[in-house]
Amino acid sequence: MKKILSVMLAAMMGVSLMGCSGGSASTETQASSAGTEQASESSQETQAASEGESMELKLATDAAEDYPTTMALISFADEVREKTNGRINIVVYPSSQLGDETAYMEQLTFGAVDIAKLSIGTISSLCKDLQVFGLPYIFKNSDEMWQVLESDIGTDMLKELNEYNIQGIGYTDCGSRCFYTTEPVQKLEDLKGMKIRVQSNDLMLAMTDALGCNSVNVAANEVYSAVQTGVVQGGENNANIYLSDSLYEVAPYYILDNHIISPDVICVNLDVWNSLSAEDQAIFNEAMANATAYQRQLWNEAVDQSLEKVKEGGATVFEPDEATLQEFQDAMAPVYEKYGTELQDWIDRINTELGNE
Repeated sequence: MKKILSVMLAAMMGVSLMGCSGGSASTETQASSAGTEQASESSQETQAASEGESMELKLATDAAEDYPTTMALISFADEVREKTNGRINIVVYPSSQLGDETAYMEQLTFGAVDIAKLSIGTISSLCKDLQVFGLPYIFKNSDEMWQVLESDIGTDMLKELNEYNIQGIGYTDCGSRCFYTTEPVQKLEDLKGMKIRVQSNDLMLAMTDALGCNSVNVAANEVYSAVQTGVVQGGENNANIYLSDSLYEVAPYYILDNHIISPDVICVNLDVWNSLSAEDQAIFNEAMANATAYQRQLWNEAVDQSLEKVKEGGATVFEPDEATLQEFQDAMAPVYEKYGTELQDWIDRINTELGNE
């Protein structure tokens, strides 16, 4: 599908252009010496970190304290605090305490918030190139997503944020978004005409339009009541949110179409980042890498548990066959026609990285 879309987009661009990585004693001695040197270097780094300026930083997230991503961010803050001997204290504000994502993203750019977790849907309103990670069916599974994020593509994308006074320091798993509805959906035709709540960004609206749904703008904290009262007939989100927000109670049908598999981006205000010493930046990067690994473990465990719990709560989880998934993917052609051209270089790089050419 992706290869076909890429070829189709390349063709469209062509038309447009025409129109205008057993021990000996000696070995043991060398190992001991190396260990001593490493310990000395570690001690020097710790001393350097402890001698810098003390600071308290605000980290904003809209997710609850017991959410996998928030738990990982707390571990990130703890590691930074420990490795700087308490000099850098990162305070995590979960559950939208500092506003919703749009509000605290704006605060991040001018320094009222120092660090933030931002979804692709939100951050791409600022940095349009990040929309590529939100294209429907750009990834078949989370393994493909992480292969791309851990390549030069992921690194280069984070650099794009510097233009907006933001330093991207890593990614976390935001899961696979799937539709939940008040009535059974087992094929594309079942979705047509349904009033579906989606994130209020152009890409998501274009996706639901292509599927024949009626998009409805509802605030995240109002979705449950909107479904309950019939304002909408469903929405779309990952399995963990489907459970944690109790959406399975009012929309008991969940189809594993996995239309969007995307990351969250962990961002630092660029002025704050530039004020850190090289040693402190290294501490941040190492702590973020550890937090990402921890979050991925927590996330995968949580998804399995969430799907089991919603089933126990009465929800029906439907896994479509390949033909049905292909039908959903084929319906995305207008989305790629609209957004693909300006993202074509990124799409090509992703397809090359994944061997889809």
